[in-house]
Amino acid sequence: MKYKKSRMNNSVKTVMRVSAVSIILNVLLTVFKFAAGALSHSGAMVSDAVHSASDVFSTVIVMIGAKLSGKASDKEHPYGHERLECVAAILLSSILFGTGLLIGYKGIDSIITKQYESLQQTGTIAFIAAVVSIVLKELMYWYTKISAKKIDSPSLMADAWHHRSDALSSVGALIGIGGSVLGVAILDPLASVIICVFILKAAFDIYVDAINKMIDHSCDSDTEDDIRKCALSQNGVLAVDLLNTRVFGNRIYVEMEISADGKLSLDESHSIAESVHENVEKQFPKVKHIMIHVNPENKH
Repeated sequence: MKYKKSRMNNSVKTVMRVSAVSIILNVLLTVFKFAAGALSHSGAMVSDAVHSASDVFSTVIVMIGAKLSGKASDKEHPYGHERLECVAAILLSSILFGTGLLIGYKGIDSIITKQYESLQQTGTIAFIAAVVSIVLKELMYWYTKISAKKIDSPSLMADAWHHRSDALSSVGALIGIGGSVLGVAILDPLASVIICVFILKAAFDIYVDAINKMIDHSCDSDTEDDIRKCALSQNGVLAVDLLNTRVFGNRIYVEMEISADGKLSLDESHSIAESVHENVEKQFPKVKHIMIHVNPENKH
């Protein structure tokens, strides 16, 4: 249990560390983009700044979700709180979806009402802001994604896609800025519409992934085969008669029936089951609990 608690604590610490870096960078980028957008009269850059600002709030949700999901099992929640991370991911996707709709609405409204015709040419600062945002947010995407995969955190992975969508948003802003410089002002609101599409797609993917993790399903066949091989490698295990797995949030629950020599004592059979239990949990960090039943050979 100490081993598992330590692993859970390390996962929460990883989320908190990555999230703290995200918040600091997003606050700085938001201020920079708003200033650049206002000074350069770029609607696309201002929209991009709004997206970065929403990332700060979403990262806070990630931190709360990680803290709650890392709580130990209790009487009311004997299987733990891991699914709260999926809830956090669903909330993040909803925020991202709303942000995308708002940006898209503003872009379409500007096109219909021809507000873009009153836009002034953007300056160098808007171009610099877009380039800086693209580079930083793409780096943050990979930094967060690698950390999310390491601890298998759906909410942290959702936050990684927030960074990627922000990088795409800045690409759209760059297109709008370029259009303004070239005297094709309509590219500015068109860029906002393009940004909207990318953001909505990211929000949908995050939502689907979180929902899939909320619904119980078995592990992939490769993982089950590896668990079976691990059990068979233990002394005294003659066969694996049954193996059922269930993914709960980002953790795995295992039910297994093994065969052993029927002439063994109860203590000896129990020792074999304990050996399988301990080695499966050590070899597969995602396995939170395993229930093992021992059958006498050829009598199951």
